[in-house]
Amino acid sequence: MTLHPLAARRCWHAAVNPLHATVYFSPEIAEEFAALGITDPVAVNLAHRSAALGAVGAGAVTATFYNYRHELVARHLPAVWNTVTPGQALAARLRAADAALTRLLGADTVKSPEVAEAADLAMRATEGCTRHARTLYAAHADLPVPEEPHLRLWHATTLLREHRGDGHLAALLLAGLDPVEALVSHTATGKGMTPKWLKRMRGWTQDDLDAAAGRLRERGVLDAAGELTEDGAALRERLEGDTDRLDAAPYEHLGADGLARLTELGGALVVKAVTAGAFPRDLTGRA
Repeated sequence: MTLHPLAARRCWHAAVNPLHATVYFSPEIAEEFAALGITDPVAVNLAHRSAALGAVGAGAVTATFYNYRHELVARHLPAVWNTVTPGQALAARLRAADAALTRLLGADTVKSPEVAEAADLAMRATEGCTRHARTLYAAHADLPVPEEPHLRLWHATTLLREHRGDGHLAALLLAGLDPVEALVSHTATGKGMTPKWLKRMRGWTQDDLDAAAGRLRERGVLDAAGELTEDGAALRERLEGDTDRLDAAPYEHLGADGLARLTELGGALVVKAVTAGAFPRDLTGRA
């Protein structure tokens, strides 16, 4: 990489991923899908995120999402496609993103030059993305690019988010972390989902989480109190470093100046969205 090793990671965590994720916890996504006959939050989540793949079943989604309990996925897929088509789900998600971003950022902000500039920068970065072994990215890359700047920005952050996510799965496999171990070790960093949300939205039971923590203790990743050991912290950092390397191309393509500007613009939008209540207060942390 010619960029600072952590520059792309900072941009992704401070700007790209949070902007994309605003729709996940918005009342607008629930309202859009309720109008289509889907009210279960897990079914909504699975439908709108997997819709770009087409009317696929539980196996494909469990594989590409990695850290969802298969039994939870199978409870809703492929049955959800009897109620809504993938095309309807994608249209509903885009309407929800429009409404959520307008509410969180304000009508004037979504039409501002800064949002248009951020959209141009993020779309330019996506030109460096690659499709091979990037299932969710490639599926979303086939979707049309919205015309409105704030939706172009959201679409671009979706592409960048899934591109990094697909690479992250390869890094998880290399690190030898199964789906539950990946989640539990991430929670131990203080930056992952709390156990409450892992059970609610990923389908794991407390027994699953406890068993994973036990395996991680045996490997020396967690200590007796459930905190990361020195080796565990090093493992998580290697995991992020591998993910950085697999995701370097779009940010290298954008260049240092463009990356810094996207981080600045996107980060300011994220602060505004978070201040407006974009995410549940108990979403991340150790407990």
